Amino acid sequence: MFSDVQTDLAELQGALLKSDGLEQFLHELAVLAARTVEDGMSCGLALRPRGRPPTASACSDPLASAVDQAQDQAGEGPTRQVLRTARPARVHDTATHDRWRRFCRQAAELGIRSCYALPLMSAGEPAGALALYARRPGAFGPEQARRAEEFARQAQGALTLALRMASCADQNDQLRSSIVSRAVIDQALGVIMATEHCPQDKAFAMLRSVSQNTNVKLRDLAATIVTRVSGEPPRLTAPFEDG
Repeated sequence: MFSDVQTDLAELQGALLKSDGLEQFLHELAVLAARTVEDGMSCGLALRPRGRPPTASACSDPLASAVDQAQDQAGEGPTRQVLRTARPARVHDTATHDRWRRFCRQAAELGIRSCYALPLMSAGEPAGALALYARRPGAFGPEQARRAEEFARQAQGALTLALRMASCADQNDQLRSSIVSRAVIDQALGVIMATEHCPQDKAFAMLRSVSQNTNVKLRDLAATIVTRVSGEPPRLTAPFEDG
């Protein structure tokens, strides 16, 4: 099974191009991690690039999700430790572990007896944490730890690609929103110029003044002006889009 990790990750990178977003990719990565290290394990992933608040998370199954929620509720646990330090953290047995007692108690109640969390890297920098959960104590011996660490290393390329694609998608959304906003404002300026018989710079100054005095966003105010004149809301489709 471990010999197929590189093949699986290569297929995952290809599937990434067809995924609906970062969350779907992370879920697939969590499922693959749990299956690769040892059958029957669960996995949770959390991203926190460069020390910022978590940006995304995913789990292989409902049990992993419940354990991750237990860490959030307890405010402690191996995943949180890795996100802070970018170093591996291990729980040999949640029934006897003397650290993170609140989390360990909740994990044991869920049927999880051992955990192993390690940092995820992207472009050579810490990007988050991968946490594996097992139903038996001492499940993460040298061989399982080696598999987990190798998987995390192999996942760097796929994760970096996923983050870059997500960043590009966000930038495209922001650009599209900016273009649409500009188009609506331009329409409103045309209305003001026609009714007030003034140049564009004066029309914009008037629009901005009303926006500031009424605490209404410039785009919303512009949309209101266009709607009043045309009888219908402005068309909010960016250039080169269908519709």
